Amino acid sequence: MSAPDVWSDRARAQALHAELARGRKDVEYFGQLHQAWEDLHAASELLDLEEQPDPELQRDLEQGLIKLNQEIDAFELRHLLSGPNDRDSAILSIHPGAGGTESQDWAQMLLRMYLRWAERKNFQTSLLDYQPGEEAGIKSVTLRIEGDYAFGFLLAEKGVHRLVRISPFDANRRRHTSFASVDVIPDIEDEVTIEVKDEDIRVDVFRASGAGGQHVNKTESAVRITHLPTGIVVQCQEDRSQIKNRANAMKVLKARLYVRAQEEKAEKTKTLYGEKKEIAFGSQIRSYVFHPYSLIKDHRTNYEVGDVQRIMDGDLDEFIEAYLKQVSLKTAV
Repeated sequence: MSAPDVWSDRARAQALHAELARGRKDVEYFGQLHQAWEDLHAASELLDLEEQPDPELQRDLEQGLIKLNQEIDAFELRHLLSGPNDRDSAILSIHPGAGGTESQDWAQMLLRMYLRWAERKNFQTSLLDYQPGEEAGIKSVTLRIEGDYAFGFLLAEKGVHRLVRISPFDANRRRHTSFASVDVIPDIEDEVTIEVKDEDIRVDVFRASGAGGQHVNKTESAVRITHLPTGIVVQCQEDRSQIKNRANAMKVLKARLYVRAQEEKAEKTKTLYGEKKEIAFGSQIRSYVFHPYSLIKDHRTNYEVGDVQRIMDGDLDEFIEAYLKQVSLKTAV
């Protein structure tokens, strides 16, 4: 950053500055882990010297070791993420498959799961677009999840998710299978320059619907942007300001165009960003079985757990870790 010509390229300088800040944050966090280890080591030596070990100190030592091991595991997991945008925040979208209310309700359940996961990670979330279902659930939702490595973690969730349960909407209490797709793209901020020509887009404004407060359905603040050359459509109704919604929609559009460009570059990038699949049977990355037994199984890693409710409450890290380790092994080979 001290090079005399570094600020001649403002975009590159900003990217370097962001990388430097992240590097410093990692070094600081490593220092905290090392200090925690030294404190625990000192406590252990103190216990060894005592003829009658202090039970409270013993308990604190055991709890401290458990916490330190968890933090070290999390630190190692983050460093499995080495993709070009893994450290970025993420833009996550959920779309129900065929099946009407059943699939729309499943999409709503997935939204709750990811919001709970983000809360566990101390990530900030904001709804960019929310289209409620006619009876229950959602027709589509797009949210921004802000935090270091959010995109790298959530890339493990990209794909079709399958639900098997006794339907609460079926008077005959029959078992139903529902599908919903999860799409994840990096929130690229100003790290890259994507040119979008005015003549290549169509902008439509309309009244917002669903979550959003009292202003919903009162003003035409929601914005939909269609990128004519690619057919990509994005929309945003997060804010009551049409100007802010347009800016956010453009941001999402540029992110999607960036991912599209990366996918077109090489097969390697396709692997990094995942492949889109039909939202139907046989294309799922993970199955969530509520009946006749309780099981969640990831079909890419074969990792499975029986505590369905815990996972639905956002405790997803073990599935993410299994996927990242598998990708890391494949990359190493």
